[in-house]
Amino acid sequence: MGLCWNVLLLLALHLGILSNGLSASASSSSFSRPKVVNVGAIFTLDSTIGRVAKIAIEEAVNDVNSNSSVLNGTKLVVDIRNSNCSGFLGLVEALRFMETDVMAVIGPQSSVVAHTILHVANELQTPFLSFAATDPTLSSLQFPYFLRTTQSDLHQMTAIAELVDHYNWKDVIVIFIDDDYGRNGLSSLDDALSSRRCRVSYKAGVPPGDITRSDIMDILVKVALMESRVIVLHAYPHVGSVVFDVAHYLGMMDEGYVWIATDWLSSVLDSSPPHFSEAITASTQGVLVLRQHTPDSEKKREFLTRWNKLTKGSLGLSTYALYAYDTVWLLAHAIDSFINQGGIISFSNDSSLLNSLQESNLNLAAMSIFDGGPLLMKNILESDFVGLTGPVKFTPEKSLVFPSYEIVNIIGTGLHRVGYWSNYSGLSVVAPEILYSQGPPNRSSANQLLNGVVWPGETTRAPRGWVFPNNGKQLKIGVPRRVSYREFVSQVSGANTSKGFCIDVFTSAVNLLPYAVPYQFVPFGNGVENPSYDELVKLITTGYFDGVVGDIAIVTNRTKVVDFTQPYAASGLVVVAPVKKLNTGAWAFLRPFSRQMWGVSAAFFVFIGIVVWTLEHRTNDEFRGPPKQQLITILWFSLSTLFFAHRETTVSTLGRLVLIIWLFVVLIINSSYTASLTSILTVQQLYSPIKGIETLREGNDPIGFQVGSFAEHYLREGIGIPQSRLVPLGGPEAYAEALQLGPEKGGVAAVVDERPYIELFLASQCKFRIIGQEFTKSGWGFAFPRDSPLAIDLSTAILTLSENGDLQRIHDKWLTMSTCSSDNTELESDRLHLKSFWGLYLLCGIACFIALLIYVFQIFHRFRHAATEDYSPDGGPSGGGSRSKRLQTLLSLIDEKKDLSKRDRKRRKIEKENDLEMDSKRIHSQVCSSENNSFNLRS
Repeated sequence: MGLCWNVLLLLALHLGILSNGLSASASSSSFSRPKVVNVGAIFTLDSTIGRVAKIAIEEAVNDVNSNSSVLNGTKLVVDIRNSNCSGFLGLVEALRFMETDVMAVIGPQSSVVAHTILHVANELQTPFLSFAATDPTLSSLQFPYFLRTTQSDLHQMTAIAELVDHYNWKDVIVIFIDDDYGRNGLSSLDDALSSRRCRVSYKAGVPPGDITRSDIMDILVKVALMESRVIVLHAYPHVGSVVFDVAHYLGMMDEGYVWIATDWLSSVLDSSPPHFSEAITASTQGVLVLRQHTPDSEKKREFLTRWNKLTKGSLGLSTYALYAYDTVWLLAHAIDSFINQGGIISFSNDSSLLNSLQESNLNLAAMSIFDGGPLLMKNILESDFVGLTGPVKFTPEKSLVFPSYEIVNIIGTGLHRVGYWSNYSGLSVVAPEILYSQGPPNRSSANQLLNGVVWPGETTRAPRGWVFPNNGKQLKIGVPRRVSYREFVSQVSGANTSKGFCIDVFTSAVNLLPYAVPYQFVPFGNGVENPSYDELVKLITTGYFDGVVGDIAIVTNRTKVVDFTQPYAASGLVVVAPVKKLNTGAWAFLRPFSRQMWGVSAAFFVFIGIVVWTLEHRTNDEFRGPPKQQLITILWFSLSTLFFAHRETTVSTLGRLVLIIWLFVVLIINSSYTASLTSILTVQQLYSPIKGIETLREGNDPIGFQVGSFAEHYLREGIGIPQSRLVPLGGPEAYAEALQLGPEKGGVAAVVDERPYIELFLASQCKFRIIGQEFTKSGWGFAFPRDSPLAIDLSTAILTLSENGDLQRIHDKWLTMSTCSSDNTELESDRLHLKSFWGLYLLCGIACFIALLIYVFQIFHRFRHAATEDYSPDGGPSGGGSRSKRLQTLLSLIDEKKDLSKRDRKRRKIEKENDLEMDSKRIHSQVCSSENNSFNLRS
């Protein structure tokens, strides 16, 4: 068997399968541990990141080779090549590496170069590990042999979006380098802002390559004319420095501006010598900068000490240097695992490449596929250790775990940390690694905290983030050209302006803003009829109007397309209809109760009389006698309880119980009847057959509405009233005429409109009243485009007008009401209905039922006792024992007078003796008085 393997090995060597790029040590025995492993590195040596990365990589290689626990005697060699920020040179160097026996490549540094050369990695199965290519589109799906060992710009742009949202800014201007790095970063920022209802309002691209100060000035002049003052700068260090220098020259670093720089600026400041950093910070005061966060550790502090000794203060330590250092260790751990798993460092020719180049003079046949690439890539992705940057571990999406950034503020010559961002907890003032150990994060807005910031212009107050463009353009404010109710808004004849309640509220609110608002009113409508307010609002979405001011109701279909200010007037749909006075008449005393109430009350009076007679008949002489007399007694007793004038006394306990409860019911009924009748006879009564919107919906009468109002849409779509029943009316005069005519003469039964209009209408029309409740709740506001900051500031101004009383004074100026218009009492029937008293009747009925049940039980108990005594001793019934006899016995028991008990007879006897004694005393007193009178006469 061993002989076969030797023959195969010699044959393979003869065919040259292992000849391309194999080291001598590796080819002699594929099963022995190699003495050297080769790794390539491609980045721009003379760049901000490249200068520190070269030192960090060299130090990492020294540390790996001096550590016996990694690679176990195998020497790691890194061949560093310069791409000079050129995609072409980067591709050339990558192809040169493919001719050698490199197992992996560290780099490229530039995202643009990465897009060029990673296709080579895919073809030849060589892993590329970049510590600086942050372009989020360098995905693992498109480039399976590419791994980013630093944070992606996807997380950085999310951090910027949350920062913008934290300060309630809505529009952002982005100045970006116009290549793959800049465009793809901008795209990620745009997506992150959109998810938070923010947007990139202007994109200023800077051409890559050589660019002059004049070119930058032209770009910034255009930016200065924009509305937004929040500017994000995503560029390369040499371009970004010029942008800030020119912005400082143009006064764009003054108060009101917000500048946010991506981590290119923090890498420059961290790695530059002190004198160079001071030159940069002089033109970047107040700028917010993002920096990749690396947790503090003892290992990191020791490396910083070594770094300062190596560079002697000429270079600072940036986070990219730390990621470059950890990338070398990542490869070392992965290669060590690869070798320990029996991986062979072998290369083979690409057959597809050879076939395509048979007739070509290009010497690309020397390039070979790394056979162990898939296994090495697998080991890299499974690596898990703690480096200078913290945990080095990858997610299933091939991204580093725990992405986080520091948010720093440039103040003076230093950087002041404002807070942190992580995809775990969002914005916070606590380091992310501390929050990881505190359980699930709280991402509510109240917990998104940052420390104070010194903004451009040396102010600590957060800028508003926008101004009106300084281009001489005024805001076009649409105003409805109303034909009716001109008190709310109307055009001033002979002038290009408007007046009215709504206009005064708007101008007063604008005057309270801390900045000037250039605007002009543009009337909308033909002047013949009121315009459609829905069409007016839609013109905001098309850009024809910058806002709409007027009596604009805030309703659902409008809020879906525009933003409204705080309501400055309460509104809602109401029903107005004709009313007539209701005369009292001779039968007014019947009106307090409804027919049903009268019927149930009369029935209960009779029922109570029957119940009390039943309970008292056997024990009370006053409820006995001939049938006619007993019937009269029942009726008299029941009706006399209405006035508490019943003379008959109740003897039985059950009868007294029923009577007490009934008298309580009568007391409540009497009191309610008296109060209602008093109101009917003393207060003016108004009547309308319409009781509210429900009456209109259930009927078939025509309904009026104001032209242009949303009432038509609500009645048709919200309530379901057919269009054929809806009658458009122009104004208050048309309202009055249609209501007076009524549905029989071609008018309307009622008018449905918003309360402010109806209140103004009723100020001069006292024959009509608001019927029922307000059945929608809304308000009037000013409309602006979605996410307009002016809508927010005007809302604050409207609240101020309301609090200081100016809003009420404007209302009183334009909408003074007369006495009759303020009488908006809802018309409801004054009658008392059964539903208000059914509980009392139920209580009384239950008492009667229980008393009758007990009474029937007592009668049947006596009946059974009497029936037993009627049987003869021989077992046969005495006297026949027929059914008629039993019925006669039962009726006689019900009708007979109950014998008094001994106690009752004794009480009656004592009462009789007391009465006789009192009579005797009275007679004796009279006799004595007569004798005295006779004696006096004789004397």
